[in-house]
Amino acid sequence: MIELVNVPSLMTIQDLGRTGYQKFGVPVSGVMDEASARLANYLVGNEDNTPLLEFVLRGPTIRFHSSAVFAIGGDVDAKLNGIPINPWESYWAKRGDVLEVGTLKSGMYGYIAFAGGIKCEPILGSCSTYIRANFGRALKSGDTLSLGYAILTEKEGKKLPEEFVPKYSNESEVMVILGPQEEHFTEEGIKTFLSSTYEVTAESDRMGYRLEGPAIEHSERGADIITDAIPFGSIQVPKSGKPIIMLADRQTTGGYAKIGVVARVDIPKVAQTRPGGKLKFRAVSVEEAQEALRRRETIMEAIKMFLLGELRAYKLKVFEEELIAFTKVEKKR
Repeated sequence: MIELVNVPSLMTIQDLGRTGYQKFGVPVSGVMDEASARLANYLVGNEDNTPLLEFVLRGPTIRFHSSAVFAIGGDVDAKLNGIPINPWESYWAKRGDVLEVGTLKSGMYGYIAFAGGIKCEPILGSCSTYIRANFGRALKSGDTLSLGYAILTEKEGKKLPEEFVPKYSNESEVMVILGPQEEHFTEEGIKTFLSSTYEVTAESDRMGYRLEGPAIEHSERGADIITDAIPFGSIQVPKSGKPIIMLADRQTTGGYAKIGVVARVDIPKVAQTRPGGKLKFRAVSVEEAQEALRRRETIMEAIKMFLLGELRAYKLKVFEEELIAFTKVEKKR
């Protein structure tokens, strides 16, 4: 069990979201940055969808009431019993130990994973918090959380290779697939969208990021459409011409024309951009977006197996470029 001694910012329990219910108007929700959350879970031996803590900008102070192995995902300073520890590395905490997580130095969202995950009552098959519908609630100081059962042996001391530690930039180029309502925009409007830099505004949250920048011109078809589905990362453009990127807590349908959809592999870039941060968009094909996602998933699987001790990692130098290669660990008979 852990006790939340101090929760200075929005913090919730999240997993990868609830699926299969959008047809009933239920958002998927889930973590904002699935790559960082999954990596944090891998560090403590968990599966991808294990519930963990997601915090915004500033982390909590936690007191442990039982032994646990934990890892922090994010660019942040932290202390265990007053002694500095590293993010992206797993540690053993004993009963009575106190973990202090500071303010993120870059990025918007941080994660804390525990071996065995956080116990919770699933709602529609998921532990993801969706505050607007009272699916769970924001955590507060004084809350206590039970952890799932886990054999803690050999789960501490795991470290994510530096080459795979996520880097959070406040200025990113983001891949987008144009459409599905491309005909609702003029050629000049699409050109504006792809050639301009947009700023994330303070009116942004888990539902969507509102952007400020050059207005995108609609065609004679206008900004409104017959309401249809809102994919993760879809970019709506209302009459103002200012785009909105729809994220984890997005509604299931909407009536504004969508100029594009962020490639799934680049959604973490968007999610980790703070208000005031800059985004530029680059059009890619569906095939290019799928290939980029396949490459990421291949790397994620290799990292998971490496942290489980099933792969060995070593560096190669190819044409003056250092690369990480993995080989299978042969089990002793």
